[in-house]
Amino acid sequence: MSNEIVSYEPATGEELWRGKRSDVDDVVARARRAWPAWAAQPLATRMELVRRFANEVRKEADKFADLISRETGKPLWESRSEVETVVAKVEISIRAYAERTSQRKLDNAMQGTMAVRHKPHGVMAVLGPFNFPAHLPNGHIVPALIAGNAIVFKPSEKTPAVGEFLCLCFNRAGIPAAVVQMLVGGPEEGQALVAHDGIDGVLFTGSAHAGIAINRKLATRPDKIVALEMGGNNPIVVWDTPKIADAAVLVVQSAFTSAGQRCSAGRRLIVKGALYDALIDEVKRLADRIIVGAPFDDPSPFMGPVIDNAAADGLTESFVYLLSNGGKPIKHMVRQDPKLPFLSPAIIDTTAMKERPDVELFGPMLQVIRVDDFDEAIAEANNTRFGLAASLVGGTPQEYNRFWANVRAGIINWNRPTNGASSSAPFGGVGLSGNHRPAAFYAADYCAYPVTSTEMEQPRATIGVGLRNS
Repeated sequence: MSNEIVSYEPATGEELWRGKRSDVDDVVARARRAWPAWAAQPLATRMELVRRFANEVRKEADKFADLISRETGKPLWESRSEVETVVAKVEISIRAYAERTSQRKLDNAMQGTMAVRHKPHGVMAVLGPFNFPAHLPNGHIVPALIAGNAIVFKPSEKTPAVGEFLCLCFNRAGIPAAVVQMLVGGPEEGQALVAHDGIDGVLFTGSAHAGIAINRKLATRPDKIVALEMGGNNPIVVWDTPKIADAAVLVVQSAFTSAGQRCSAGRRLIVKGALYDALIDEVKRLADRIIVGAPFDDPSPFMGPVIDNAAADGLTESFVYLLSNGGKPIKHMVRQDPKLPFLSPAIIDTTAMKERPDVELFGPMLQVIRVDDFDEAIAEANNTRFGLAASLVGGTPQEYNRFWANVRAGIINWNRPTNGASSSAPFGGVGLSGNHRPAAFYAADYCAYPVTSTEMEQPRATIGVGLRNS
């Protein structure tokens, strides 16, 4: 195993960043030493410092977006949107902390005061993904800092340059370097960090496979808070609607934004048989028009490459597997350059497949399933172990009520795409998509724990029964 982590630009294959693997024990020890002083800071001070962080990101917005695009392959317009989300997360998190963890007191003259206040857990490990290398870890880090935790952040080994830049912005804002540290490493360092006795909690965003491994590793450690934000095999159901063109746009946005590399991307299009021909024709027409290109191309592409050649190889192999097991191609997946991970958006009808693999194919591939009635559509939407996002396009208010009541997912939309959730609402799923600790606005819930106190200024007590007369 090399002692270095190297990052490459997906769009060019050129080396972008190189750094030595961190010593996990050393990084955690520094965080533990720094945490008490950070937790002792007034809440107002911690809030002010994360606001300064937002200002640092604003000042470096263009440079930050450029780096995100280079390291992920995203179009520049999408990276700029990610930077804006990083900034917006600060005020949202401050508001969420006040709402979700506010101090409460109930006075009773005879019993004193009952108070509910919150404490930080301690040193939190944040494990980030490559698809939103700034926004998603930031969604854990900012609420955890506000609550008074110290952070050891291990970015994806595919996007360490963005992780380093994010930490630099925190440190430039006046948050001590030992309070927010980056751990450079791959899966081995991640596993060591999760299991480390000096870590009080693990905040993870990534694949179900990795999330399950973390959950298993910590099964005998109920003292460690664990928040798992994992993937999805998300359904988008299209039912009775006269607006076929609009429905097709929502499908394409769900399936192919970010080259399909979103946990909330639409993976399965479930469509009523009577709408099938018209909808699929329109979806394919739109997909054929999608520009796939490098981040800084002109005209701007709709989607860039997937993260690396290994991901591209896996997706093309998955497309061939589906074809070989009963899938019918609607739009083939094409590898534009065998040396680079650019893929065309792919669409395949898997209605006739006896056993559709219930996996998250993390890329621009949409599976189509034709159904005849609404109950069948709901059953097909639930035909997965995941449960992150689901959308109904078309249908009546009554049908949407049935859909909402019966579909298992943490995000359920009507006439909106499966992706693009707001940070002002909770974000999380059920099944293999999460462990019932939603992120975004509800992140405050897992960054601090409530402490209930009954308090009196002077001791006062009597025993009313069971004593002999003096």
